[in-house]
Amino acid sequence: MKNSAHSLTNRASQPVGAWAPLRLSMFRWVWIATVVSNIGTWFQEVAAGWLMTSLSPSPLMVSLVQAATTLPLVLLGLPAGAAADILDRRKLLLATTAWMAGCAALLAGLQIAGGLGAWGLLALVFAVSLGTAMTAPAWQAIVPELVPRTHLGAAVALNGVGINIARAIGPAAAGVVIAQAGTGVAFAVNAVSFVGVGLVLWSWKSKPRDTRLPPEHFFSAIAVGVRYVRHSPAFQAVLVRSFTFAFFAVALWALLPIVTRDLLRQEASGYGVLLGFIGLGAVSGAFVLPALRKKLGPARLTAGATLVYSVALAGVGFAPSFSATCGLMMLAGLCWIAMLSTLNVSAQILLPAWVRARALSVSLITFFGAMATGAIAWGGIADAIGLSATLWAAAAGLGLASLFGIRFRLPDGEGQDLSPSKHWPEPSISTPVEGDEGPVLVVIEYEIDPSEAERFLEEADKLRILRLRDGVLSWRVYRDPDHEGRFMEAFVNATWHDHLRLHDRVTRTDREVQETLQRFHRGPNPPKVTHLISASRRRRS
Repeated sequence: MKNSAHSLTNRASQPVGAWAPLRLSMFRWVWIATVVSNIGTWFQEVAAGWLMTSLSPSPLMVSLVQAATTLPLVLLGLPAGAAADILDRRKLLLATTAWMAGCAALLAGLQIAGGLGAWGLLALVFAVSLGTAMTAPAWQAIVPELVPRTHLGAAVALNGVGINIARAIGPAAAGVVIAQAGTGVAFAVNAVSFVGVGLVLWSWKSKPRDTRLPPEHFFSAIAVGVRYVRHSPAFQAVLVRSFTFAFFAVALWALLPIVTRDLLRQEASGYGVLLGFIGLGAVSGAFVLPALRKKLGPARLTAGATLVYSVALAGVGFAPSFSATCGLMMLAGLCWIAMLSTLNVSAQILLPAWVRARALSVSLITFFGAMATGAIAWGGIADAIGLSATLWAAAAGLGLASLFGIRFRLPDGEGQDLSPSKHWPEPSISTPVEGDEGPVLVVIEYEIDPSEAERFLEEADKLRILRLRDGVLSWRVYRDPDHEGRFMEAFVNATWHDHLRLHDRVTRTDREVQETLQRFHRGPNPPKVTHLISASRRRRS
């Protein structure tokens, strides 16, 4: 019987085929709908960037289109992550999809009617991107609801393929439509592209959340997400690498419309073709990256991709022929997807499910914040020193940014098991406690050999990071001067419900750290755990 169970476990853990998730009806329809919607998004991005070159030829104004696209992800990333963790994700996605469709339709109507100016264009691009910002963490978080755990890796990879298929098709198709029918029709294509997403979400029946506790309060959920990132040095390394790459690399995206028009002397169709070659490079990268990642590892892969992207960026500054620039764009697209996918994987492997949307939203804020500030900065620099010099400066900065890989190495996730441990027993209390009562002080008493005190405190410091990361407000170890060898670990949660959530957040890797600490205990019974609820009266202002 034991051998049979072991065989079943092995089969369940074996990787499935790359296309296996598409056999699942709901995932397949969601995937198709999002690919179509992403193609529509590229229609808007190409049309907005190209339209701005005629409304205001300043490089700064053109780069502000990129800033208006990315800035909402900075402003709303963390609230959106909290919302995705505590609200009904299906309803949230339906609401944001309706908002984006409405704003895109207004953008199309105004342009077709001839009433759209430069600042109106920026405002409506910003409005559509507000919906994108509220949608992004929720889309990332629902994938495990659409596929079984065995299909999760393949599903994430397929989502990346879908994004890059849209990147390859959308810009080139948009360039043709703009050349033949104008930017207003391109904006209308984007508005229509949201219909399929809305219909699929309407038909999807999401599973109710399996939890014994009520949802976290909104602002508390945000604070917990920030606290997790603050006390996760490995995740901070991902954030540093994301910012340094995006800030310099965005110069190519932000200035490409001006490069197309002024350096390459091309029209909208040429701009679409260049963006299409970036997409082709990204799609090709999706097929070669697994082998490269396995051979090089995340550190060497990201360093190489950063350096090669900087070479492509500098090459565009020399304004070679249009065909040569297409080749450089394809190379840049491959490096772009190599960086994004590696950063994403590095972030995902560090995050337990309970905080994934919030922490990933911090990653989005960092990346798109770098893109927004970089787009504005490089647009202003191009106004001052010219396009070619700006591209060379950005390429030089990107080359130097590759050195950050030495100090901030990306994690590979080896030895981590972030599945819930569920080994903490329910608190044994004799009187009922309301969920919002608090603060809650938890004291764990250890009896250890005095000669092992230093080693005990070293291991306890590892536990401090885990406790703070999982949501406790404060943590400290105390010694009893009247009883040598008696130490007390004490930490505080804001409310009783927050303490119960801490029970659910402990991972199997966390458990190993806790068990290492408990092995120092020499008492006849396990370490004594005491729960204390604040009895202080709250002052009224």
